[in-house]
Amino acid sequence: MTRFNRVLLAGVALAAMTSAPAWADVKIGLGAPLTGPNASFGEQMKRGTDAAVKALNDAGGVNGEKITVVYGDDASDPRQGVAAANELVGEGVVAVIGHFNSSVSIPASAVYAEEGIVQISPASTNPQLTEQGQKTTFRTCGRDDQQGEVAGPFLAEKYKGKNVAILQDQTTYGKGLADATKAAMNKAGLKEVLYEGITVGEKDFSAVVSKMKQAKVDVIYYGGLLSEAGLILRQAREQGLTAQFISGDGIVAEEFWGITGDAGQGVLMTFGADQRNSPAAKDVVAKFKADNYDPTGYTLYSYAAVQAWAQAATKAKSFEGPKVAEALHDGSLYKTVLGELSFDEKGDRKQADYVFWIWNSGKFVEATQAELAKVGK
Repeated sequence: MTRFNRVLLAGVALAAMTSAPAWADVKIGLGAPLTGPNASFGEQMKRGTDAAVKALNDAGGVNGEKITVVYGDDASDPRQGVAAANELVGEGVVAVIGHFNSSVSIPASAVYAEEGIVQISPASTNPQLTEQGQKTTFRTCGRDDQQGEVAGPFLAEKYKGKNVAILQDQTTYGKGLADATKAAMNKAGLKEVLYEGITVGEKDFSAVVSKMKQAKVDVIYYGGLLSEAGLILRQAREQGLTAQFISGDGIVAEEFWGITGDAGQGVLMTFGADQRNSPAAKDVVAKFKADNYDPTGYTLYSYAAVQAWAQAATKAKSFEGPKVAEALHDGSLYKTVLGELSFDEKGDRKQADYVFWIWNSGKFVEATQAELAKVGK
């Protein structure tokens, strides 16, 4: 018997004796890097999750019950992520929004799947997360192979006959994204002149910058997160390497510019289309901005994860994970701040929408066609 069923049966027994509802307070978990090198992303996830839960409770809750959030800090560390997952299970959560890093979400997913707890990641893009055959694992973001299919052909088209360097941070996410982009680029007819792995936490990248200078690279594609990405770019510029810098959704936080300064001007990255001005998100975004917060990055992806879970629980008339998962898998369209979402048999969203974004004066915005037309010239 799973932990969920034991808790459920205990609640039912208590209700029978006291005539009180079995669910006096329904808990969902947030698994995220609330501390550590990626705490800025954890803050985005927390903001989105908390705001969505508040909106649900203000509207009467889910299945007539109030929702509360329990926080599990994984600090972007796989071992701490598994520990956080077990702590959330021990707290009696019925669903988890998280995690951020693919290298954390994947091992944590085994904990949730064993207990029949729905996990919806707003940020983990490595394909392996939903390729494990777990029926309770979902994500509101896209996948690295989808992201690579946008970045790879773009590199092949814009830098035909030129020198491309592929760098990656040797993590599940970073290497997976770089390899997906490399494969798509190679398929489109362009071969990289340099492929290098760097180490997370490293501060001095002069050696790899020197290799790129010797290879006379025209563009650097980086798979990884913002700390190392920012340092590589800044040190490249300091050493006179002016190659275009392109990355993925691991740098979608303003802390990236805090590392690069003006060196970040014109950096491109792939991320989902900007939904902040869409009708589906308009009112939610206005509430965030009224609190002096711009819901960038994974904020709305986290909000959407809560919305999808709540609507599936309402449809299932249950908080039991397998029943909620069945509702998420049945092809229904769930109305979220990202628009209408549906999930396939693996738990991936059916509507991938990766586009290019550009860094400009400390902010990142969706790139215009005019801006993209200038790339590689």
